[in-house]
Formats: sequence, C-alpha cells, structure tokens
Amino acid sequence: MEKAKILIVEDEEDILELIRYNVAKDRYQVITAQSGEEALQKVSSIKPDLILLDLMLPGVDGMEICRRIKGNPATQNIPVIMLTAKSEETDIVIGLELGADDYITKPFSPRVLLARVKAVLRRQPVNESDEMLNIVKYEDLVIDKDRFEVTAGDQRVELTATEFQLLLLMINRPGWVFNRTQIVDAVRGEDYPVTDRSVDVHITSLRKKLGASGQLIETVRGVGYRIKDQR
Repeated sequence: MEKAKILIVEDEEDILELIRYNVAKDRYQVITAQSGEEALQKVSSIKPDLILLDLMLPGVDGMEICRRIKGNPATQNIPVIMLTAKSEETDIVIGLELGADDYITKPFSPRVLLARVKAVLRRQPVNESDEMLNIVKYEDLVIDKDRFEVTAGDQRVELTATEFQLLLLMINRPGWVFNRTQIVDAVRGEDYPVTDRSVDVHITSLRKKLGASGQLIETVRGVGYRIKDQR
C-alpha cells in the first residue's frame, strides 16, 4: 500500500531537513515548502494526505494558512499538525479552533512527531472519499459532522450544539486531557453560553446521553476531561 503524502511547511532549513529525514525514513512521501505562499500552492496542486505546518513563517503565516485550508471545501479535510515554538495556551487553542488536528511545540522528539503523524492518519484514512471524511468513528460511536448526528451502537443520540462540539473536540484527540479553560475557549455553545462551571454539567449530560459509551469520557482529577485512548 502506498504511504501517505506529507507536506512539511517550515522556513528554517535545519529543522526542515530534520523533519524531512525522519518522515522519509518512515517511508512516507515527502513534499516541502518554505513559505506560506509555496505551501498554499502545493496544497492546491498536490492535495497531500497530511500537513506539518510551522506557525512562524515569512509572509503568509501558519495560522492564516490553516484558516485558508480549513475554509476551502476542496482542502478542509486534509489533517494539519501545527509545529510551533509558541507554548502559550491561547495560540494552541486558536489553532485548534481553526481546525488543526494536533500540535507539537518545539523542540520536539522525532519519535513523538512520527507517533503524532501516525495517530492523526489513523483517525483520517488516506484516500477516503470526501463524504466519509466527514464521518468520525471511534469504538461504537459514529459522528456525522455534516448531518449533526451521533450514533452510539445502534442508537441515535440527540445532543445539544454544545454537547456535540464538546464530544467532537475530545474524540478527535483520544487520550488528550482538556482542562476546563481549553474546553470553554474551544466550544462555543449555541444553545447557551459555556462557562468554566458549566463544563461539568455538559460532561455529565453527555455521559448520560451516550449510555454505555459514556464511560469513554474520563475525568482526570484536578485537570479536566479526555476520551479514553484505546491504543
């Protein structure tokens, strides 16, 4: 089976070569770009299976690239992993809100980078149809992002807009712990405003509605919540 095409967008040559070497060593097909403009051109012409995107780029920066990729129906389903020297929580949340699938802060281990690449590709299979790319499956949960539908086992689950976004946020990153502030920033409730205190209420309601599948949502005491990683 042909390995995935990965576009690496990084303007620092030493870092670009380090990433290129390790990604190619794992037998992925590698394409590189050193500016935002070049990256957008290659995304449009090549349609990579995954993008490793540095945020600090000359010209069009990584945030704007991510915004354009996720805002274009032709490219919105291409997974994006942000590479950033910024460790501030707000920068990370903004990137995730724009649709990025994961992030890694510099400096990082090549082994961690490749593990994240494999995890994201497992969640979003290569060469799947656009229709199926809008279907998220995890254990016995099926989330249809277009139809705003959730199924647990063979049962349709009716969720509020906030509960739907909360479930989607966590299930896209199994094993990741989201604190209440991150959840509030990332989930904008349409039914009523989300607050730090109301997060626990949403989680309780979500668990109840998901039935047996509700046990996938774990509480990490003193930190926040996560979807159980089954790997």
